[in-house]
Amino acid sequence: MTPISSSCVGYSMARSRRGPNRPEPDGLRASDGPLIRLPKFLQVELTAGHPWIYRNHIPAGFSAATGTWIQAICGDTSVWGLWDADSQLALRIYSRSGPLDAAQVVARVKSAWQLRQALLSSDTNAYRLINGEGDAMPGIVVDVYGPYAVVATYGLAVQTLLPLVVAALKQVLSPVGILVRRMTADEDGSTSPHWVHGEPAPNDLRIMEHGVHFFADLMQGHKTGLYLDQRENRQTLGQFSRGARVLNLYAYTGGFSVIAALCAARQVTSVDIAAPALQRAQDNFRLNQLEPARHQFVVNDCYDFLKASAAANEQYDTIVCDPPSMAHSRAQLDDALRAYTLLSALGLRLVRDGGFYAASSCTAQVSPELFRQMLVQSARRVGRNAQIVHESGHAWDHPVKLAHPEGRYLKFVVLRVTET
Repeated sequence: MTPISSSCVGYSMARSRRGPNRPEPDGLRASDGPLIRLPKFLQVELTAGHPWIYRNHIPAGFSAATGTWIQAICGDTSVWGLWDADSQLALRIYSRSGPLDAAQVVARVKSAWQLRQALLSSDTNAYRLINGEGDAMPGIVVDVYGPYAVVATYGLAVQTLLPLVVAALKQVLSPVGILVRRMTADEDGSTSPHWVHGEPAPNDLRIMEHGVHFFADLMQGHKTGLYLDQRENRQTLGQFSRGARVLNLYAYTGGFSVIAALCAARQVTSVDIAAPALQRAQDNFRLNQLEPARHQFVVNDCYDFLKASAAANEQYDTIVCDPPSMAHSRAQLDDALRAYTLLSALGLRLVRDGGFYAASSCTAQVSPELFRQMLVQSARRVGRNAQIVHESGHAWDHPVKLAHPEGRYLKFVVLRVTET
């Protein structure tokens, strides 16, 4: 939403403080708690359902405890959200009728569950049940791994809703166990994961994705255990792997690598700086009756690996590059684009004539348009031609709210690379 000057807004703490000269617009119900007034030009986005209000939309001097329900009025639109006293995302919006109650949370969880049941196949038992803003639950993610559910919270304010979410999951899913992870700024780690219901999952929990088996570490793994958002993209990569020499950069536990090997790749090289992740990648190979010794697992920084490979005139038929997020705020965008441009240029140099380069980015600040522009610059830098043969985002169980384009964070572009 468009930043505005805080001098354009006002707030009051209760109906009794508004006074006789501050009537509410027709049809609006004033809350008994904190109330914020926003300028009318934000009304179009709020009415459409945009779920965020940034701190620079908030009147100077306003304060409330983190996790407090706040009513925001903009023209003749009234919304309710949870206040975060420290984040730049000051208010996450959940409702137009008042704070959420237990029945409303259950209804939203049921609605999300019904969508997934309509699309899930019998050979997949790991999926995203609640995708934050995309499922009308801003700041809250729920991933399901077989009989277990992992609740990931983004921001302290959403702790207010956590007991209602856990109760709704018990009612709708009846999971064996529910784990809560409070996600840190880098969005891959978490602090103090703890089981709030039932039995803890084993460290060697096995899940299934389109019939492919993976180990999932719900307590310590990145995100909530696996990168479920790349599920369909992993399947896509398999189409470019038959008979190919494949390089998987930032391989983590080998999701793309396993699919490539199962799709008859001639040889797969998995590169990651974390040795334990690559050990688990080898475990995932064995889990799918693949012999790790036929492939390569390289513990190294991916930039260093690419530079050394270029010096050795190495070439690959297919390269997939899925680095971690490179920016966590708009201020870091330029640095992120420079890093992506360098990384992609290094990777494109190693693709054989007529081969494929699959570039991915989970950096929300980089739009699909900027990502494509970055790839153009990278190809130009190393003198390669490239065609887009496939482009997608996250898997279908990560829906994006139509009025919230920021929710589409994942980009996945497959290029056919040729000599100039």
